[in-house]
Order: sequence, then structure tokens, then C-alpha cells
Amino acid sequence: MNRNAARGDSKMPMRRRIDEDGVESEGGEPYDEVADPLTGTVRVCARRCNTCIFHPGNLMHLQPGRVAAMVTRARQTEGHVVCHKTLGTETPAICRGFADGPDQGRSLALRLARALGTLREISPP
Repeated sequence: MNRNAARGDSKMPMRRRIDEDGVESEGGEPYDEVADPLTGTVRVCARRCNTCIFHPGNLMHLQPGRVAAMVTRARQTEGHVVCHKTLGTETPAICRGFADGPDQGRSLALRLARALGTLREISPP
């Protein structure tokens, strides 16, 4: 989480890029886009959206194995999956389907926010 922004420091750490599926890319500093730089809270969707990739079926018409690949990459990097409805918004948030899944404990953002009490649920758009 980037606390430099709250102090007004001009030096901001590099952020990892999120790919088109909402998974942070490898390398660089920890990705803090789901964290509010002013409060340090980590945003997570309060519920699964209607087209959540973690609902049964393939509501987003993804290629077979795509969700498994996104979860595998998030697991390997201690990352997370960003809700597709929050991508490109001012308040990207961790997908509720991912946050409730068996790999949630591997997400650094979720572990830290839960330990520090800084997890904030938001409604998906």
C-alpha cells in the first residue's frame, strides 16, 4: 500500500501493470491499485457481480482454462484478481469470487488488509 501519496511525497513507487483479465503482472513493486493511497484501505467487492468469472458456467465467455490460468498466476505472485467491473475505474477492487475462494490466503493484499483491519468492501458497479 502506498502511504507516500497521503503525505504528498512526489516519489511514488512503480506499480505493476494489470493485464486485461485483472491479474497483476509479474516483476516490480507490489501492486497497490486496489488500495486507497490516502487511507491505506484495500478495496474488495462486497458481493460477486452478476457476471463474476467465479460463478458456475462461463458468463464472460472466456477461453477454456482462462480463469484457472488467472488464479494460478495470482497464486504464484501472491497477487489477486481484480473484479472486471472495476477495471478502468477510479476504485478497482479485488474480486469477491477470488476473495472467497481457496486461494485467498495466498494474496498478500488480502492477508495484510485482514491483519491490519484495513479491508473495505465496496459495491461493484
